[in-house]
Amino acid sequence: MRFNRMLLSTTLVVVALVIQVSVLARLHLPGAVPDLLLLTVLALAMVYGHVGGALIGFGAGLLADLAPPADHAAGRYALVLCVIGYLAGLVKPDNGQLKSATGPMAVVVAAAIGSTLLYAGVGALVGDTSARHVGLTGLLFSAALYDLLLAPFVVPGLMALARRAENDPLAETNSGGKSADVAAGWLSSGTGLRIGSQRGGLRVKAAKARVARAGRIKGVKRL
Repeated sequence: MRFNRMLLSTTLVVVALVIQVSVLARLHLPGAVPDLLLLTVLALAMVYGHVGGALIGFGAGLLADLAPPADHAAGRYALVLCVIGYLAGLVKPDNGQLKSATGPMAVVVAAAIGSTLLYAGVGALVGDTSARHVGLTGLLFSAALYDLLLAPFVVPGLMALARRAENDPLAETNSGGKSADVAAGWLSSGTGLRIGSQRGGLRVKAAKARVARAGRIKGVKRL
C-alpha cells in the first residue's frame, strides 16, 4: 500500500475506533452496537480493492481486539474484518465510483450480518457461547439495522475522501507539464510543419536578398 493510503486508513480507523468505544458503545442500545469500524473498513475496501480491504480490515480488527474493554481473544475480530474487507473489495467498480446507493447499502447489510455470524462462529470454535445467551437473531437484526441507518452518513463521505486522497496534485501538475512539453516538442520538431515554414521563409528572404543584390550590381555596371 502507498504511504498516503496507509496514513489515511490509519487515521480513519483510529478515529472510528475511538468514537465507537467512547460514544456508540455507551449509548446502551438494545441488541448490537453500531459498528462504525466495520463501515470504515467497507468504505475503504470499496475504493482500494480486495487487497487493501483485507489489510485495512486486519489492522482495524487487531486494534479492536486490543482496545479496552476487550473481552475476547486477540485476533478474533481481526480475522472477521480481514475476511469482510477482502470480500467488500471484490465489489469495487472499475472507475472507483459507484453509480447508485443500492450496491453499497446491500454491501453494508451483508457485511453486518456476515460479520456477526462469522464472529459468533469463531467464538463457538474457541468455546465462547455468549452469542447464544444474548440471542443471535436479535443481534443480526439490530446490527443490520444500526449499520444501515449509520451508513449514509459515513460510507459516502469516507469513499469520497479516499478517492480524493488517491489523486496526487503534484503528479498531475508534473504530468501536465510533461505533456505540454511533449506537445510543444511534437509541434516544433515531430511534424516539421513549423520548421518547414520557417525554412521556407528564410529561403524566400534569401532569394529576395540575392535579387536585390543582383539589381544593385547591374545598376553599378550600367553606370
